Amino acid sequence: MKRLHIAMLGLGLLAGGFVAEAVIKPQTVAQVQTTANAITLVTLPYATDALAPVISKQTVELHHGKHLQGYVNNVNKLRQGTKWANADLETIVKESEGTLFNNAGQVLNHNLYFTQFSPKPKHNKPEGKLQRLIAMRWGSYAKFQEAFEAEGASLFGSGWIWLSQDDKGELQISLHAGGDNPVRRGWIPLMGIDLWEHAYYLDYQNKRADHLKAVWNIIDWSVVAKRLR
Repeated sequence: MKRLHIAMLGLGLLAGGFVAEAVIKPQTVAQVQTTANAITLVTLPYATDALAPVISKQTVELHHGKHLQGYVNNVNKLRQGTKWANADLETIVKESEGTLFNNAGQVLNHNLYFTQFSPKPKHNKPEGKLQRLIAMRWGSYAKFQEAFEAEGASLFGSGWIWLSQDDKGELQISLHAGGDNPVRRGWIPLMGIDLWEHAYYLDYQNKRADHLKAVWNIIDWSVVAKRLR
């Protein structure tokens, strides 16, 4: 399987407990900066209020600046003194177990999650190769959306739903508990939605299905397509 390319970005600064609104160009894959072997917080490719009303400013600031920052801090602490002390994030997710794996998985998940969104997607539907693969697997984009929403709504507890490319080059929808990620299966994660309540509860309360329907409006499929093998 092709290794995910982890690009380098500037650190998202915290201001007043929240993330400073540094606006940069949308990124295409998981963004991790390594400074003196430390994994740091991904910089958002949009202002924290840019995804509203689909995802509110308050949710983005808490989700990115508090939850994700906590996972990043935990990974850097937990990997010290282990064989993963200088490893890249994907390697840690693939090889580690327990608390280190859970936190590293959440960092990788969130890096892909936050960088797939745009307030003005370049492509608001799949095109080209990605469109063809979706049509081959589900018949149409609309049928894929139905399958994705139904699967996401069915997850009991917390976790993620992913569209991935498997080791045969085919697309798969899969549910992952906790901080799990498709790279553990040897797959390439293309587009994922966070099903932990902290990702949507302030905006949708217990209506996870409504959240899943709304996020289509902010997914930039040009970013997702660049993650294909």
